[in-house]
Amino acid sequence: MLFNSYEFIFLYLPIVFVVYFSLAHYRKTKAATFWLVIASIGFYGYWDVKYVPLLLASIVFNYLVGARLEKSAHKKRFLAFGITCNMLLLGYFKYTGFFLETLNGLTGRAYDIPNIILPLGISFFTFTQTAYLIDAYRGETQGYSFLTYCLFVTIFPHLIAGPIIYHKSMIPQFSRLRNFVIN
Repeated sequence: MLFNSYEFIFLYLPIVFVVYFSLAHYRKTKAATFWLVIASIGFYGYWDVKYVPLLLASIVFNYLVGARLEKSAHKKRFLAFGITCNMLLLGYFKYTGFFLETLNGLTGRAYDIPNIILPLGISFFTFTQTAYLIDAYRGETQGYSFLTYCLFVTIFPHLIAGPIIYHKSMIPQFSRLRNFVIN
């Protein structure tokens, strides 16, 4: 679904808007936040639902690594582990075909090159979460709830088209009470 499509403008956005502000009107801020997470995951899944588990697994993994970074005495190890896993995930989807094709050319072998489809927005959500891990390593994160972290990663206006966002500029906005009223 594109931001300028009829489905987005006349169906998705009005429904998300009405439900979000209806929940917020009754002071159900956690429910409103949860609604935005579900709506954002639905927005992502509209392209291809089979990549939603990948997105969710990436979120859970990075949230847990970030939480460990906030409390661990072995921060460098956890940061290296988190970044390595994120780059391996990204590398698999973006560079497996290139790597195997190059290997075939160099060795004369004929390794099968799988038809790997690049998940929509994988670079944006991977680098956003990697930046979060670096901030957690530096002690700049504040033990955010899983729900807040999910919204930070999945918020639909940036999930598929970027830019890479930093938690310092986004997460505080999610708890501002004035963002739960129409203004």
